[in-house]
Amino acid sequence: MKRDFTQGSVPRKLLLFSFPILLTNLLQAAMLLINGLWVGNLLGSAAFAAVTVGTTVMVVVLAFVMGMNNATLTVFAQLKGAENQQGIHAYLSAFTILLGGLSLLIGLAGYVFAESLLALLNTPALIADSARQYLQITFIGTLFLVGYNFIGTVLRAFGDSKTPMYFVLLATVLAAALTPLFIAGFNMGVSGAAWATVLAQAMAFLYSLRYLAGRSVQYSFRLQRPRPEEIKTILQLGVPSGIQMIVIYSGMTVILSLVNSFGAEVVAGFGAAQRLDNIILLPAIALGSAVTAMAAQNIGAQQWTRVAQISRAGILYNLVIMSVVAAILFIWAQPLVRLFIRDEDSVAFGVSYLRTIALFYPFIGLNFILNGVVRGAGAMFQILALNIISLWLLRVPLAYWMTTLYGEAGIALGIGISFFISSLFSIAYYRWGGWRSKQLFA
Repeated sequence: MKRDFTQGSVPRKLLLFSFPILLTNLLQAAMLLINGLWVGNLLGSAAFAAVTVGTTVMVVVLAFVMGMNNATLTVFAQLKGAENQQGIHAYLSAFTILLGGLSLLIGLAGYVFAESLLALLNTPALIADSARQYLQITFIGTLFLVGYNFIGTVLRAFGDSKTPMYFVLLATVLAAALTPLFIAGFNMGVSGAAWATVLAQAMAFLYSLRYLAGRSVQYSFRLQRPRPEEIKTILQLGVPSGIQMIVIYSGMTVILSLVNSFGAEVVAGFGAAQRLDNIILLPAIALGSAVTAMAAQNIGAQQWTRVAQISRAGILYNLVIMSVVAAILFIWAQPLVRLFIRDEDSVAFGVSYLRTIALFYPFIGLNFILNGVVRGAGAMFQILALNIISLWLLRVPLAYWMTTLYGEAGIALGIGISFFISSLFSIAYYRWGGWRSKQLFA
């Protein structure tokens, strides 16, 4: 158990702990990017479209189980802070059985119903067969993907953010090397890209198991039938966390439908801006994840003064980092957008969107920090409610309303205003909400 967050300098530990999480997130983004680049360059635009559709379906289908996995961070960090070894071993067994069974079930169902899922999205006939092949093969690797992510999350709960980074690094390097080999060398086409990804994830999963086997004293446990209170706790945290992921993806889909109504130029500009947006927000996401683990350990140890210190340090880091990022983006928005698109109308919209949304980055970062602390207490239903407010009561209506006033420029303005107002809700709940009284374990 690498790092104890219940003692020592809070700002220093938060910085050192969150940096490997940021690198891990960058590697995960790079894995998808590299896969897409190889497919697009070696097989053409139709194959790239098939992989894009298949990846989108996979992400949506796995949203719930990956949300369930996120609950492990709170559970094990609190148990670590309370120095409850018996609870750690019991919940390791319970999570392994539940997530393993759910992964196998989703993998099997996804393989069988892949064609139906693609039909629901009105997948063009030209790419339907390739998308089906890619989707079915990637569903075979569901257990590997969930497995090494689960082990990585448990290690982060124990204070180790470096080792999970090595799992993802291995998967990324293998995927980058195997994808062109399987596509061109073995002439497997889109199926080769899928098998390369599955094999890379399988190797990362096996490496994570080997890592644990080498540290059997720290992480040893035996499978045992989960007790009712363990299942209850996991479901109380995992179900709202899984639903939260679905809420986020569905809200993004509605925003995309609004963007589509303004034509291809706006869609292209929005797509380029979103690719940059996803990368730019990674520091805030990493800080939020680090804050959750650190706060949960101290909540488990009942050290509430340190929880407040973690909140203040996270807010300070967020304001500094996101303000610097916003300034850089505001100045260099145009050359960054041109990395993805060249059409002048599309570039103009992408630049306008980024410069507007950049002004609100500190507020969305504030949401990640404060919600991360609350998540560390196990108040998952409350976080779900805050996300529903942020996406469905604020972001979607405000984006639609602003477009009626300012046209396509209103998209960024509406989304940005929703960031600001939702941060006020997060501040209010953090300050006056009942999350401090949440009890996960008897």
